[in-house]
Amino acid sequence: MENTKPSIESTLKSMDTEEPIDIYFYRPIGYRWALLFQKLGISPNAVTIASIFLGVGAGVCFYFDNLWISILGIVLLVWANSYDSADGQLARMTKQFSALGRVLDGFAGDLWFAAIYIAICMRLDDEWGGWIWVLAASAGYFHAKQAAMADYYRNVHLLFLKGKSGSELDNTIELTAKYNSLSWSKNFFAKLVAFFYRNYTKDQENWSPAFQKMFRLLKDKFGETAPESFRTAFRAKSLPLMKWTNILSFNTRAIVLFIAILVKEPWIYFVFELLILNVLLVYMVRSHEKMCKKFSAEIAKGKY
Repeated sequence: MENTKPSIESTLKSMDTEEPIDIYFYRPIGYRWALLFQKLGISPNAVTIASIFLGVGAGVCFYFDNLWISILGIVLLVWANSYDSADGQLARMTKQFSALGRVLDGFAGDLWFAAIYIAICMRLDDEWGGWIWVLAASAGYFHAKQAAMADYYRNVHLLFLKGKSGSELDNTIELTAKYNSLSWSKNFFAKLVAFFYRNYTKDQENWSPAFQKMFRLLKDKFGETAPESFRTAFRAKSLPLMKWTNILSFNTRAIVLFIAILVKEPWIYFVFELLILNVLLVYMVRSHEKMCKKFSAEIAKGKY
């Protein structure tokens, strides 16, 4: 059994897109959870659903102005994120990939933070009144954009690193065709998932017009497989941006959230999202778009 056990490296997306906290903390923990869940026959989607209960539980804890309950909330959120790591690692172990899993994975994180935002707003409502809800709603809106674009650019990088099989990059043309092939009467749940996932992907594409143009040029000229010279050049330019995708994902925002909770000033987290993370979002998008415009010009000139 030990000899047939998949290696931890085989459960990672790529070293290009992993950050130190994940490599040395969450991935090893998630790997061990994934091995246990594989042995018990538990599906990746079931692990994701379990993470929802843990993440929402963390949010409930952050309502209370009590140190030990706050620490419990931190433990629950770390536990939830270890399950979030485990579900992807388990999916790669067992080859159980699906659009539902991808939508559910994103939905789980949304529910964690929705519970956290609501708990913080209820905790500060007497002091702030309606303003804390406005601040939280604004932070939540941009949180969704930050996470979506970080996820998109990470999958773009993986596409040129590992090919289509190693990336979860989708496009609205194919997703619309799949959506239209489903019936509301016969495939209600599958069509509902397809509807939300298509809209999520369309929003990502709307934020990245230069990449969409470059990608069309590549397909028109080379078909489904870009030449290795282009893939190597793209990965070299894209790799420095991966650190921004990581900052805009979970770990950095969680650290700031934990500090804000522990110093009993949870509103600091919302301000951090609106000021610091939005600046990084704009920088990341502008840098990626600028890079793609340059590559489009080089493709048009026949460099590759």
